[in-house]
Amino acid sequence: MTDYEEIIKSFAKEDYSRNLVNLHIHTTFSDGLADAEDIVRQAKDKGYKKIAICDHNTVDAYLNTNIINEDIVIPAVEFDVWCGYVFMHLLGYGIDVHNENLKQFYAKSKKETEADIVRIFSTRNIKKLINAIHDAGGIAVLAHPACCWALSMDRFVKKLISYGLDGLEVYYPYQRHRGIIKFRTAHHIEKLADKYNLIKTGGTDLHIKNL
Repeated sequence: MTDYEEIIKSFAKEDYSRNLVNLHIHTTFSDGLADAEDIVRQAKDKGYKKIAICDHNTVDAYLNTNIINEDIVIPAVEFDVWCGYVFMHLLGYGIDVHNENLKQFYAKSKKETEADIVRIFSTRNIKKLINAIHDAGGIAVLAHPACCWALSMDRFVKKLISYGLDGLEVYYPYQRHRGIIKFRTAHHIEKLADKYNLIKTGGTDLHIKNL
């Protein structure tokens, strides 16, 4: 059985900056423009070590294509969830996409994978969601944390750690609207990851057709 946690821990900052690893990619199975199988082909052609397709609230890319069998791919998903007054995105990496406990958290319609106005009304329970990710053999990582509106990011991260959070998305470009709606610096997030010995991940949050 592949130990995805150790694989992700082995990646260095340079792997993300040199486009050798991208663990945040969206496809047409949620709100992206990329074809899942084509993205895998691109990653192979460009010499990537690993990529992760993490569509919003769905693992249909893995259920409806053959990418789950590709060594270059780390199975993943990105969930919409509230933690108290903070709306956030939670990444699950290295999951068994067929896990029964995790299935209850998947989208029931296509709109729940692409429409912001629908996704923001998520009723997922953060504690149960993190437990389900762990039950599916995965790790739970807070996506683009600098965009989380929390009065104290330190206290917010500590709260998530008490629920079982494993990591922070540290190497993230904060482009487009996420560069505007940003409440902390990327450096601040990296310091928090170091402070609490959290796994560091990264990716471009790709929504276009090409890597």
